[in-house]
Amino acid sequence: MAVEDLLQFIQDATQKVSLLAWALFLLTWSIGWTLRGAPIPLSRLKRAGSGFIEDSIWAALWLALGSTIFSLITYIIHILTG
Repeated sequence: MAVEDLLQFIQDATQKVSLLAWALFLLTWSIGWTLRGAPIPLSRLKRAGSGFIEDSIWAALWLALGSTIFSLITYIIHILTG
């Protein structure tokens, strides 16, 4: 039972961290598009918005890859523990 409890804890922690990270991605992406599309004629502001958008897209890529790896590890552990 100790392995199952540990596995459940890891799954819960991974799910909560992933949810928080996706929420932060959406916030950063929204702020980036808001800055980029703002009708303010400041090129530095628009470049900052573009940077936020680019960084959030990279974050989404790494989040997807990390989530996939954790899911694969969890699946393998479920198979091994029966």
